[in-house]
Amino acid sequence: MPLIPEEPQIHESAQGPRAATAAGHPAPTPRPVPGPRSAASPRPGRPGPGPARPGPPVPRPHPGAGPSPSSRSENRSEQRPGPQIQVIPASPDGALDAAEEAVDLLLETGRAPGDVLVLTTGEQHPWAAHELSFGDAAYWAQQDAHDDVFFADAAAVERASARPVVVVAVNGGAEEATARALPLAKGRATALLIVCGDPGRINTALGAVV
Repeated sequence: MPLIPEEPQIHESAQGPRAATAAGHPAPTPRPVPGPRSAASPRPGRPGPGPARPGPPVPRPHPGAGPSPSSRSENRSEQRPGPQIQVIPASPDGALDAAEEAVDLLLETGRAPGDVLVLTTGEQHPWAAHELSFGDAAYWAQQDAHDDVFFADAAAVERASARPVVVVAVNGGAEEATARALPLAKGRATALLIVCGDPGRINTALGAVV
C-alpha cells in the first residue's frame, strides 16, 4: 500500500534543503527593527563623534610651477620695468606744437608740472632759450627745484634728471643725434615717454616698434 503524505519521509525530504543550507552557510542575521534615533547616533552619510579629521594636505609646489612668490618679488625688485612709450605722429615743423599739446593734456589730467621734462632735438624751446640768457647755473637750478615743466635741448639729456614723464619733440637735428638722444630720454622717464615726430624715425632710434 503506498505511503501517505503525512509519513516522516515527506517531512525529512522537506527539511533536507534547509539542513544543507544550515550546514554550508550560516543563517542570515535578522535585520534590526528601525526605532527612534538618539542624539548620539549619527545621521546617515555624516560622520559621528570621534577623532578630529585631519585637515587638507598643504599643496607642494609643482616642479614646473615656476619660482615662488618671494623669488618673483626679488626678480621684480632687481629689474625695474621700462616706461610706457607713446608716439604722436608729427612733422618736424609741428613736433614742438604737438609736444606742448601733450604737456597741456598731462597737466589737465592731474599730472604735476614738476613731473614733466620736455626735450627738443632741433631748435630749442623759447622758454629754454630765454632762461639760458640768465646763465647756465640759474637755468639748471630750475630743473633741480622740480617746481615746473622743464625744457631742455636733447643734446644735454645726460644732464637732465629723471622725471616720471619725458616728452620729446623730434623737431629737426641730425639723424645721429636723434638716434642717440631718444634711448637716453627713455632712460630718464620713469613712467611715460611721449615722442612727437616721424614714427619710422622714432622706431628706428628706439630699436623697437612702439
